[in-house]
Amino acid sequence: MSSPKIADKQPKVVQLEEGKTYAWCACGESSNQPYCDGSHSGTEFTPVVFKAEESKSAYLCMCKHTGNPGFCDGSHAKL
Repeated sequence: MSSPKIADKQPKVVQLEEGKTYAWCACGESSNQPYCDGSHSGTEFTPVVFKAEESKSAYLCMCKHTGNPGFCDGSHAKL
């Protein structure tokens, strides 16, 4: 498996809306970071789709190396 492109070495703070579905970019190629824009097409990567359980601020991973896909777990500090 190849490594994803590092979009940034810090998380992006976003506002999630309860009940809304999001597609987090796992490949790092999207021009709409941290969300998927289909740039992974033809690669082994697929977006992580999730539905927000509540409206809140969230830290989405931009380094693409998180152990909790979609959400920052601090992995960027080791890159």
